[in-house]
Amino acid sequence: MQKIRPDMDIGKNIQAIRYQNKMTQEQVIAKLNLMGIPMTKSTYAKLETNRMNIKVSELVALAKIFGTDINAFFSGLL
Repeated sequence: MQKIRPDMDIGKNIQAIRYQNKMTQEQVIAKLNLMGIPMTKSTYAKLETNRMNIKVSELVALAKIFGTDINAFFSGLL
């Protein structure tokens, strides 16, 4: 099976938005798990460093957690 390679560096934007919301990775992970999005610290760290592709459901959940529009994750990339 061929994997899709990331063509956008949204991990830095996810991290920046998390910092703006003064949240730790652990706090974000706890909220994701409460929302039914299974996430480990290792997996989340890979999302922020672009070593793993993010799922749409995870992106939608992060937007809700951070109280932002999904487009904020793509700011400066399009």
